Amino acid sequence: MPSRLAVPGVLLSGIVGSTAYGLARPGSDVDRLGIYAVPTEQLHGLHRPTESHVTTGPDRTLHEAAKWCRLALGGNPTVMELVWLPPELYEVRTPLGNELIDIRRSFLSATRVRDAYLGYATQQFRRLENRGDGSFSADTRKRTAKHARHLKRLCHQGLELYTTGHLTIRVTDPQEYHDFGEQVAADSSAARPLLAEYEAAFNENRSVLPDQPDEAAAEAWLRRVRAHLYTEAAKRA
Repeated sequence: MPSRLAVPGVLLSGIVGSTAYGLARPGSDVDRLGIYAVPTEQLHGLHRPTESHVTTGPDRTLHEAAKWCRLALGGNPTVMELVWLPPELYEVRTPLGNELIDIRRSFLSATRVRDAYLGYATQQFRRLENRGDGSFSADTRKRTAKHARHLKRLCHQGLELYTTGHLTIRVTDPQEYHDFGEQVAADSSAARPLLAEYEAAFNENRSVLPDQPDEAAAEAWLRRVRAHLYTEAAKRA
């Protein structure tokens, strides 16, 4: 994987963001997200290991396994997409990474998915509202259109995950999202009906997800990661 930062112990990594959604255009950044595990013996020392590595050019974020699990259990949409990528977008897939994909639904719960996805979408809408009537610079207009696209995507993906327990990363009609972005860039109030529509849909639909995530499954996977790395280190000693 191309990067200016070499991080050992990567378990799972892939291309996320606009490229994964099918919303990228010429010149769009390619975002990468992954999970790594620090050597188990480092967890026993005085200082806490680094839990995230972030680089730009290329844009890459790696979370330590325990941190990724905590974020995913909280319903974080950004980290959650890593375990729902189309196979061709993975750049690193280890056996332990595949195990994580296999238990991906264990991290889900109705309340946290609703709060996270709808909450993130609402935050995007507040940003749009604060930018006014569209009479701003071309650069700001571009960012506004991008935020509007992601608002729509978060609403759609969140409701799908809430009602079906499945997350489709690539959108079915990218142009529809780009058109919506341009519409909202011209008038931020155009996003309000969409947000209201999805708020109503969350209220009206019953979730297939449990009330609480299965933390035991996440804990068991994390312990397998720690045991595997400890055993491998012992073999090399």
